[in-house]
Amino acid sequence: MSKKKEDSGTEDINFEAAMAELEELVAQMEDGDLTLDDSLKAFERGVMLTRQCQQALNRAELRVQTLTEANTLEDLTQEGS
Repeated sequence: MSKKKEDSGTEDINFEAAMAELEELVAQMEDGDLTLDDSLKAFERGVMLTRQCQQALNRAELRVQTLTEANTLEDLTQEGS
């Protein structure tokens, strides 16, 4: 489910949905059946989705850093060494 944001003109879409749409856009563009205008629209949409995905990944990284001490993850493979 996506909702339009009136102030920025972008959609509120979750990471998984954005990635799925990106994969679909890439497949359509790789097929080579799109007109130039449709290819440009697909590219523009892809750029917007890529930015949203990057922002989501950045937010997730910040949350992980916040939840770990000193912004580092412990190496769990050294148990019992």
